[in-house]
Amino acid sequence: MDEQDALRRKLEELKVEHRDLDDAIGRLAESLPFDQIKLQRMKKRKLILKDEIAVLEDQLLPDIIA
Repeated sequence: MDEQDALRRKLEELKVEHRDLDDAIGRLAESLPFDQIKLQRMKKRKLILKDEIAVLEDQLLPDIIA
């Protein structure tokens, strides 16, 4: 397996985790009362995942000089 395949696999894993967190955040916010600290931690993790996804996508896309 080459580096590109490893990056694609990691990217897919992060996207799945991001989607799962999004669903979990939605369910938690709908249930009353909900744990505000847990919700904040989940949202922070989701943002971190979004940043990691962006970095991996940048690594997978070739540099285009315009």
